[in-house]
Amino acid sequence: MKHVTVIVSQWQTNLSAIVGIHEVFSKANHHWKSKGKREPLKVEFARVGSAKQVSFSDGLFMVKPERHISAIMKTDLIIIPSISPRFKTNDKDNKFLLQWINDQFENGAEVASICSGAFLLASTGLLDGKRCSTHWGLADEFKARFPKVNLERDRLITDESGIYTNGGAYSFLNLLIYLVEKFYDRATAIHCAKVLQVEIERMSQSPFSIFNGQKSHGDDVVEKAQNYIESKITEKISTADLATKFSLGRRNFDRRFIRATGNTPLAYTQRVKIEAAKRLFENSRKNINEVMYSVGYSDTKAFREVFRKITGMSPIDYRSKYNKAIASI
Repeated sequence: MKHVTVIVSQWQTNLSAIVGIHEVFSKANHHWKSKGKREPLKVEFARVGSAKQVSFSDGLFMVKPERHISAIMKTDLIIIPSISPRFKTNDKDNKFLLQWINDQFENGAEVASICSGAFLLASTGLLDGKRCSTHWGLADEFKARFPKVNLERDRLITDESGIYTNGGAYSFLNLLIYLVEKFYDRATAIHCAKVLQVEIERMSQSPFSIFNGQKSHGDDVVEKAQNYIESKITEKISTADLATKFSLGRRNFDRRFIRATGNTPLAYTQRVKIEAAKRLFENSRKNINEVMYSVGYSDTKAFREVFRKITGMSPIDYRSKYNKAIASI
C-alpha cells in the first residue's frame, strides 16, 4: 500500500480541495475493494506548524489533520492544496515544510500541487526547468516570481518527472481523476469521474481564462502601447506600426514588450481581440462573421484559427456553450 500525504496549513485557502481529495480517493478505494482487491492508497492529512486544527471560511469549518508532517518519515505522494501566494517562505514552519518536501522527493516521493499550491511547490526549487500550471488569474504573478519555471498558463494538468500541477479552482478534480488513473487504473478513474460527474481528460483551462493584460511591469512605453492596442479593437495593428508610433526600433520594441508582458506584441493583440470576441459571443446575438468584423478580423479562417488556439474551442462551439439565449433556441 502506498502512502499519500495531504498538506494542511494556516496558509490554505480552499476547503473544497481538501474535502475533494478525501472524497475522490475514498470513492476510488471503495470501488477497488468492491472488486475484491486490496486498496492501493492510504491518504493522510498532515498539519504544518503547532496548531492542531485549521479554520476555513472565518471559522465556519475546521480541519483537524491526523498528525504533524515531522512524524511522517516516508510517503509516496505529496499533495499541496491551494494556498495564499503571500505565504512566507522564511517562516520557520514553512522552511521546515519546504525542506521536508525536498527530502521526500529525493527519497522517491512524487509531488502534486493544486491551483496556487504551485507557489509553494515552486519555492522548493523542484519546478525549476520543468513545466507547471496554476490558476490563469495568478499566471503573471507566478511567472514574475519564478522565472526558472516553464509556466504553461493554458494547460490544465502537467506531469513531468514525478511532479504534477494543475490549473485553478475546482479543476483540481480533473487532477485527482488523473492521479487515480496513475495509482489505480483506467477503469477506476472512469468510475470516479462518472460518480462525481467530472469531465474526464480535460487538459486545457483556456476556455475559462479571462485575459487581463499584465500592467504592473513599470515600463511606461509598453503600458501606453497596451492601452493603445486595447482602444483599437476594430483595427488591424502591426508591430512595425506600434514601434514607429512609440519611437522605438522594431527589435527593441519587441524585446521590451515581451519582457514586460510575457507576450509578443502580436500575441498580445490577438489575446485582446479574442477576449473581446468572447464577450460578444457571451452577451450578444451577433453571428460569427459579425463578431469577427467587430474585433478587426476580415479573414474567417485566420479568425477561427486564432480563436481556437487561444480558447481551445471553435467560435461556434464557444458561442453555443456560453450564450444562454443562443443555447436555448
